[in-house]
Amino acid sequence: MRAVLLLLAVLALALFLVLPTVAVFAEASRRGWPPVAEALSDPDTIAAMRLTLLVAAIAVPVNTLGGVAASWCIAKFDFPGKRLLTTLIELPFSVSPVISGLVWVLLFGAQGWFGPWLQAHDIQIIFALPGLVLATVFVTFPFVARTLIPLMQEQGREAEETAATLGASGWQSFWRVTLPEVRWALLAGILLCNARAMGEFGAVAVVSGHIRGETNTLPLHVEILYNEYQFVGAFAVAALLASLALVTLCAKLLLERLSGRRTLLEH
Repeated sequence: MRAVLLLLAVLALALFLVLPTVAVFAEASRRGWPPVAEALSDPDTIAAMRLTLLVAAIAVPVNTLGGVAASWCIAKFDFPGKRLLTTLIELPFSVSPVISGLVWVLLFGAQGWFGPWLQAHDIQIIFALPGLVLATVFVTFPFVARTLIPLMQEQGREAEETAATLGASGWQSFWRVTLPEVRWALLAGILLCNARAMGEFGAVAVVSGHIRGETNTLPLHVEILYNEYQFVGAFAVAALLASLALVTLCAKLLLERLSGRRTLLEH
């Protein structure tokens, strides 16, 4: 039975993960590398790359700070509304990214709650960089927090309480006791958050407006190229995104191995 289950797991992984990934790279390189290089050097593709990196560079630090603060509060302290905060952190996992994008349109769109005030003050959020960042922050917020919370809860509060009895402030306890114990998990959560930020499609598609060369991230650019029957360019950009995902996966596995080795040495 164990061999059968293992075989089924391998077949499922090969069918649903490995085969599509290989197909993307094979389709991108089917006509050789010059068309791929031409597609990746296209001005619209470069603009999409820059925008994707910029959005991730803003969203990931925001979610890192928010995720660390939320996980520290949930794991180390008791307070009213603790369960509600935990539920809110998991909310983006249960809500469709498209719906989260529509929420920002409802709030900041031209006909939204704050739309007239924003227009009167010449502030552009929807169909601009701020809208892309807000949508990305929402859908990627849980990754850092959900990576840290179980580990912090498993570690307990004894170390922090000991530091407090020795005269350490809350800030000193966090920097010298809590953070060093979770640094590898924190890096893994940041990697996952960054990968999702660069690959997010649904939420940013709603708030971007699909302005070519201005508000299109790499996933949106893939859709435009494919709809225009530029298959080489579409698969070339898709292969670039797949490569980023593979690099993220390898880095996460490396961090997990380093974390496990460190734990083994401590024991």
